[in-house]
Amino acid sequence: MPSAIELARGDEKLIAAIHRSRRLIGRKALMAAAASAVPLPGVDWAADAALLSRLVPQISAEFGLSVTQVEKLAPHQRERIQKAATTVGALLVGRLVTRDLLIKLARHAGVKLTAKQAAKYVPIAGQIVSAALGYAALRALGEQHIKDCVRVSATLSLPPPGPHAPD
Repeated sequence: MPSAIELARGDEKLIAAIHRSRRLIGRKALMAAAASAVPLPGVDWAADAALLSRLVPQISAEFGLSVTQVEKLAPHQRERIQKAATTVGALLVGRLVTRDLLIKLARHAGVKLTAKQAAKYVPIAGQIVSAALGYAALRALGEQHIKDCVRVSATLSLPPPGPHAPD
């Protein structure tokens, strides 16, 4: 499977948006790892959901595909974005992040999230494993969303809005 950078096909604006998005993911993934290390079951799931509900719109905004950015477009442009998102299988592009969408997204990382919960019951080493899995799961979900945004942007030849995306 090609990386987000490969999907950008040399488009400097898309590559810059990918790098900005990856920095966002790195910070949120560290927070997810910290929450995952807490030995109380359920704390990490709540933290992951909260982090994802903030992270996904921030990544979308880097590509000009957040809900508010898409709503400001003309109806025919909104329709083109939704069609492109459906075509490439982008679950969260241009959509409000709801509980149901987060559940669908979590299914993609289901094995990691289940293992993370199981690891909590092993003292010390379990918290380390859980933190590592929490970090990896959030990074994987974020990276998948970046790829979806790149595919939609590339399909429509949409230039990202720039470093300080209004949203």
